[in-house]
Amino acid sequence: MSQVNVTINGRQFRMACEDGQEAHLTELAQQLDRRIEGLRAKFGEIGDTRLTVMAAITMADELTEMAQRLRHLEEEVTAIKGAQEATADRSRSTQTALATALASAAERIEIVTKKLNKTIGGGSVALG
Repeated sequence: MSQVNVTINGRQFRMACEDGQEAHLTELAQQLDRRIEGLRAKFGEIGDTRLTVMAAITMADELTEMAQRLRHLEEEVTAIKGAQEATADRSRSTQTALATALASAAERIEIVTKKLNKTIGGGSVALG
């Protein structure tokens, strides 16, 4: 397990993280620090604890909104997949019906051709 020193709201914190996650943890701490600084610029000096709590709540709110958006997008993907499957089923049904119709038409043409050949008799012209 690795250790990282981060600065949040002017204070140093030593934090543990999984090996290889040091840069990610540092970036997260920087994001929180920037959020706190933004709130300080907006609201002034209202206390370190209060600024930290406000930053955490706004980030939690954003996370909740992103989770809702993700669920919505997952629902859309599921609906699209269902529509694709339905379209593929209709396409297969249409292809089967078309193949059946073509086979039936070919049979009828063959029957008509045989009848015409019989009608014409043993003439030199044969159809089909």
